[in-house]
Amino acid sequence: MHRIYIVEDDDAIAGTMEKYLETWGYQTCRAEDYTDVLSGFVSFDPQLVLLDISLPFYNGYHWCREIRGVSKVPIIFISSASENMNIIMAMNMGGDDFIAKPFDLDVLIAKVQALLRRTYDFAGHSHLMECRGAVLNTSDATLSYNGEKLELTRSEYRIIQLLIENRGRTVSRDAIMARLWENDSFVDENALTVCITRLRRKLESAGLFDYITTKKGLGYQVG
Repeated sequence: MHRIYIVEDDDAIAGTMEKYLETWGYQTCRAEDYTDVLSGFVSFDPQLVLLDISLPFYNGYHWCREIRGVSKVPIIFISSASENMNIIMAMNMGGDDFIAKPFDLDVLIAKVQALLRRTYDFAGHSHLMECRGAVLNTSDATLSYNGEKLELTRSEYRIIQLLIENRGRTVSRDAIMARLWENDSFVDENALTVCITRLRRKLESAGLFDYITTKKGLGYQVG
């Protein structure tokens, strides 16, 4: 069952789309906080986004750019602003298709099915994890924050993945080394300390200060 994230502030239109998509077997989620659409996106981890252009606080172009910073998920813009310039702008911002309001629900379903088939018949689904605004994409081993994508080494990626999986809980140094050993990254105590230090510097350079905290005698924690 594919998951579809609906970002549409008109309750009547959003509700109609939601009900119709669900009759076709899709799982849907509607954005609720229009000041932070990205958090809802990461939490739901959809396989397609239906995105209106005219939204409260920030427009659809803004949220398309934010989503593109962490994911290649297909995005269909839906808007009454159907002039050529808006369509061109939507495509240039990273959109994959455009539907002008008012639209036929059968056309919506046809476009959704075609885009999902085109995307997921040839590519794997991208998995996302979020903590304190930073988004870890397990499909390309990158961490994104405020639109900046951090390239991580294999060991750095394994460490941050384990910490985010256990956000809010302390992870021991032994548990971290065990995770690294599982992937043929053999490290000792000193090598782990160096790796954590380098990872912290990378995070700080992106504006993530005190992202990894040390629990003396216990291990490390994020969240």
